[in-house]
Amino acid sequence: MNQARPIEILLVEDDPGDVLMAREALAEGKVANHLAVVADGVEAMAYLRAEGEFAERARPDLVLLDLNLPRKGGLEVLEELKADSDLKRIPVVVLTTSDAERDIVVSYDMHANAYIKKPVDFDQFVSVVRQIDEFFVSVVLLPPS
Repeated sequence: MNQARPIEILLVEDDPGDVLMAREALAEGKVANHLAVVADGVEAMAYLRAEGEFAERARPDLVLLDLNLPRKGGLEVLEELKADSDLKRIPVVVLTTSDAERDIVVSYDMHANAYIKKPVDFDQFVSVVRQIDEFFVSVVLLPPS
């Protein structure tokens, strides 16, 4: 139990159903973490860099990243994030429908912290998001913001 405060989670997801399920899963967690949501890769990078409308945002402690995004794909976001000296320590969990070997290998090559295939079933999806939350709140020591 190392986190004295709720963690800031950035969900990069364009599917409204998946956003709703993630919100539901995190709402019932042991710690009231804050969830910010952006719907594409361009917004994700603006959010991460605190640009424009996101200038006053809290720095994320964790990014949940879909790969299949409009405007800028998740792999591009991951590559930019991990190449940025100010952002590279933020843990990234790829949470996507793809189980393509190439996507898995490339994500880890780009220093994703975990790669999880989204379950199709609602209860399983909620369970997976809760486990991610529990792990990063209760087990992992996160770098200081």
